[in-house]
Amino acid sequence: MRVRADIAALIREGHTNSYIAYRLGCAPTTVGRVRQALRLPPADKLGRVYAEAWPTERVLGDKPIRVPTSPAQAAANRRALLAALAEAA
Repeated sequence: MRVRADIAALIREGHTNSYIAYRLGCAPTTVGRVRQALRLPPADKLGRVYAEAWPTERVLGDKPIRVPTSPAQAAANRRALLAALAEAA
């Protein structure tokens, strides 16, 4: 198997398959096959955070969790919106 140099370099830097695929515009399975061909283990997501020169204290791909609105809060928001629309009209 031919190994792309750009994929191999990012694997050796410790990036995850999904990040490499996103950055280079290829499929994560392509990166996985290259990783297997190089006989390298899967990337450690937390190990990469600890290895950063300037730690950001967050994992790559971290997304904030949306807290659902309670029915009481939704009703209060609806009343406030309707009052603002009536006032504007």
